[in-house]
Amino acid sequence: MELYCIVIADDHSLIRQGIKAMIGQEPGLQVIAEAADGRELLNILEEVRPDMVIVDISMPQISGIEAVGTIHRLYPAVRILVLTMHSNTQYCYHAVSAGAHGYLLKDDSDTELLPAIQQIRDGELYVSPQLAAEVTREMASASRIKRRHLLFI
Repeated sequence: MELYCIVIADDHSLIRQGIKAMIGQEPGLQVIAEAADGRELLNILEEVRPDMVIVDISMPQISGIEAVGTIHRLYPAVRILVLTMHSNTQYCYHAVSAGAHGYLLKDDSDTELLPAIQQIRDGELYVSPQLAAEVTREMASASRIKRRHLLFI
């Protein structure tokens, strides 16, 4: 199996270390760099090209959402997993719209981090289980509203 290289960006060292420890136990995965803010993340990406970036939304210098958009534009082959405490579906929509391939809540990370990485690695979109049902309901509702609107045009 080819080594899958990951960069972690979170402003909390303890979170970065925990993620790194979890990933380090999984054969074939390796954390190659860490960043404490969005600017540092983008600087790292000028030097190394990981397969995936795991990024928090709330970071100093450059927010995670801004960083996602920049990474998606400059390095389209890099997969992006947003790992955050923000359980509001609007954050999820913004992250995915900016180019994220996954959105994982920190509350789910102990059981879902490795499955999320694998799902994204397999080319699929990942949404945290806590949000998946709500996102699906909102999409279905928006679709019904759009269909009704089209019927009256």
